[in-house]
Formats: sequence, C-alpha cells, structure tokens
Amino acid sequence: MKIYISTKAAGRRRSLPAHILYEIPEGITTLRDLLTALVRIEVEQYNEKGKDVQIVPFLTAEEITEQAQAGRVSFGRIYSEKKADFVKAAGNALQCYEDGLVRVFQNEEELKQLDAPVQIREGDCFTLIRLTFLAGRLW
Repeated sequence: MKIYISTKAAGRRRSLPAHILYEIPEGITTLRDLLTALVRIEVEQYNEKGKDVQIVPFLTAEEITEQAQAGRVSFGRIYSEKKADFVKAAGNALQCYEDGLVRVFQNEEELKQLDAPVQIREGDCFTLIRLTFLAGRLW
C-alpha cells in the first residue's frame, strides 16, 4: 500500500520536502504499527547507505538543487561502520510519541492514541510534526 508522509519540525526556518511516498506493508491497524513500519523502512534505508562504493563521487546539478531545497547538500554517504538498531529506533519513536514530542495527523485529523484502530487507505497523507522546545532569555 502506498501512502504519503509529510514531516514538519516546529520552529524550523527551512521547509522539509513536501510529501514522500512510502510503500508500507498490508495489515497495519494501529498508529503503533504504522510508526514501527516507518521506522523499519528508514532503518533499512539508513543501513543500505554507503554500501555502494563510488570511485569518484559526484552530484548532478539536479541533485544539488534538490538537496539545497532541503537545506543540506552532501554525497549522502555514511562513513561510520555502525548500523542503526531497529529495536532501539522503534522504541525511541514510540517513546517520543508517548512523551508528546511528535504529533501525527492522518489527512488533517490528529491520531491521538497509539493502539486505537486506524483505517489506512491507498494515497492517504500522514503528517508527522516534531515539536521542539524553545529556549530563550527574557531581558
């Protein structure tokens, strides 16, 4: 099933990419299942980075433009040999949601409980908002 994920970070000046298409497995019935599936996809993508070895790395003009819009231009390589741990990453994502650091919306309707039933349809748009604490000083 294909869905779109939009991410936002409160307080961030630069906008992130609008919508990213994800292919998620069938049988997802709760927000907990959805977040776990998304973390699995991201961990697998992260662990796959850096496996291909280019002799002379380069970026095309199109890649530079796309990355500049996202706020960072890089070769996308991970130089560390350490792989992401799915269990820790999934636990962290769920803990962030439970602590109120992340809000999730399905087609502009907030999903408020991790274990409440969620009906996901092809082409749904989920928005994940990461809330940040603002620190400052009053004069």
